Amino acid sequence: MDRFFFIAGSISAFLGVALGAFAAHGLKTKLPAEMFNIFEVGVRYHMYHALALLAVGWASTRWPGGSIVASGWLFLAGTIIFSGSLYLLSLTGLRWLGAITPIGGLAFLLGWLLLAWGILHAN
Repeated sequence: MDRFFFIAGSISAFLGVALGAFAAHGLKTKLPAEMFNIFEVGVRYHMYHALALLAVGWASTRWPGGSIVASGWLFLAGTIIFSGSLYLLSLTGLRWLGAITPIGGLAFLLGWLLLAWGILHAN
């Protein structure tokens, strides 16, 4: 799983940089400021959790266990749900997508708790 999370983190970071550049160069003048800011929040958390996936890849080599792996899956899910809903909200204006965003935030929070738990309880 360590290799998977290193690859997932690397691809996620690539996408985060690409989406950030797309926003800065392609959306800044096309979106209202509020929607642009929402997109930027999505990119910011996307990048934080791309780095978290790299940390999970490393942690799983040092302290292997189910909690560490689960944290990686939660970071992936959180990125898709949290950042993805913000990207779609900012591009489409569909406000109901904002109701989905906290589910991704909860996945991020649980991922961080499981990462800490897995390291704390490792042999």
